[in-house]
Amino acid sequence: MGHNPPAQMAPFPRPMGIFTPFIARQGETLILKEKVMSLSGNSFDITLANGQPIFKVKGESLTLSQRMNVMDMNGNLLFCIRKKHLSLHTTYYAENARGEEIFEVKSKFGLGSSKFIGSFTSASGQQEELLMKGDWTDTTAEIKDEATGQAIATIYRDRWNAREFLGGQQTYNVSIAPNVDMAIIAAMCICLDMKRNESAG
Repeated sequence: MGHNPPAQMAPFPRPMGIFTPFIARQGETLILKEKVMSLSGNSFDITLANGQPIFKVKGESLTLSQRMNVMDMNGNLLFCIRKKHLSLHTTYYAENARGEEIFEVKSKFGLGSSKFIGSFTSASGQQEELLMKGDWTDTTAEIKDEATGQAIATIYRDRWNAREFLGGQQTYNVSIAPNVDMAIIAAMCICLDMKRNESAG
């Protein structure tokens, strides 16, 4: 049995995100279940707390930058996450189906914790910066709006799941505030997982 973080968070005062159909209209909890594949790369099934599927994520480990393709349930590519090479800090970025970079997640050094900055432009044209900070075990993380300090999402990883015999699949429970893009938050969680896998490897 995994621990579920509280789903109720204060609404963000305006819609924040790129993918307006996936902006949470109420507090939502996403469940990201990792499937570890040896050749095709890791993938995730992402559902709402009630079990309704919302996104599918398929990894491509044979490419140089290890793509993670994020799709809706109709199989439409929303974006793919890739790692930037030759950057001082570990940096991931997402491209839409047209190959345009739409957001970036940059790892920062933190003593005893992991820290990431996510940058993108909302559909409204507003420039956004999100701060994701996790504990040193990466079992919990919080995502805040950098400008206001308001918490907009929390991530909880069941550490005991990491010790399962089936290759160490992870399960993440992600609580998201109303008015926040669930696709963007899922992407930040996937970047956290990619960085954790690199550190472990």
